[in-house]
Amino acid sequence: MRPKPFIPVPFEDNIPYVRDKTDNRVWYRCHSRVLYADTDRSGLVYHSNYFRFFELGRASLMRDAAYSYREIEAGGYLYPIIEVGVNYHSSLHYDDPVWIHTHPAGLERVRLRFDYVITHGETGEIVCKGFTRHCALNATGTPVAIDEKTRHLWKVFPR
Repeated sequence: MRPKPFIPVPFEDNIPYVRDKTDNRVWYRCHSRVLYADTDRSGLVYHSNYFRFFELGRASLMRDAAYSYREIEAGGYLYPIIEVGVNYHSSLHYDDPVWIHTHPAGLERVRLRFDYVITHGETGEIVCKGFTRHCALNATGTPVAIDEKTRHLWKVFPR
């Protein structure tokens, strides 16, 4: 099934953000390349390694836009993934350039969600679209309200 188009254009000269012309959402964008270790015997990126790209996008967004995960965790908060979803549309090979687009999509009292679009770095072809949902926990593993530093990201993220 073909994915809905994703057409990132520069966002107000504000690198590393782009705006998707199809739905007007703003996305944080970071670049990577496929490592040999990311591929399987067929020479393609192994399906679960796309979640590593999601983590790279999420951690880079947090660090560049607000606070790093390290700072959040130092404050006594953890954000384990409680749900993940991905739709694959094309494949990546060793050394392919990759754009990882991340959007802070949902914020509830104790849960948050990030959306992702991974595109080929040269062709712009959509490789996959996905999401992660997280639950805020304190150091003892008890669900708690999302901390103010993380809430800050949703406040400062460009619209």
